[in-house]
Parts: sequence; C-alpha cells; structure tokens
Amino acid sequence: MSLTKEEKKKIIEEYQASPEDTGSPYVQIALLTKRIHKLADHLKTHKKDNHSRRGLLRMVGLRRRLFNYLEDTEGAKSVQKLKKQLDLK
Repeated sequence: MSLTKEEKKKIIEEYQASPEDTGSPYVQIALLTKRIHKLADHLKTHKKDNHSRRGLLRMVGLRRRLFNYLEDTEGAKSVQKLKKQLDLK
C-alpha cells in the first residue's frame, strides 16, 4: 500500500516546481492521491479492513486541507488545473 521509491521519485519529478522541491503542496497532493488510489484498490478486495479504511479517510482529509490551503494561496484556477492533472472531480 505504500509507494515504492521509483513511484515516489517519478511523481515528485512530475509535480515539483524546482529540482530541490520535494515538499510543496503540489507534490504532497500528488503523492497522497497515488496512495489513496492504491489503498482504495486494497479496500475493494478487503472490505472488512477498518483500520486501513480509517487511514484512507485521514489521507482524504489531509488532501482536502492541502487543496484548501492551495486555493487560499494560489487561487482556484491552480487547484482546478491540479485536479484535472490528477483526474479528480
């Protein structure tokens, strides 16, 4: 359910603003989205895994807070652009 080093590196390279950027909201949201998708797939087969379900809900809440922060600082257009890149609503 966690990301491999290669997956994480690929996502960071795709969404980073500069070569040293590994913790910007864009990168964090992209990493969380990938983790959420992997965990959702796990929960489709393991329906009674409530501990992982709670972790999924925490990640979704964290991603939502990051989107709110990004909207306050960068504007709604950048949030919509990022959501479109990540294939979110």
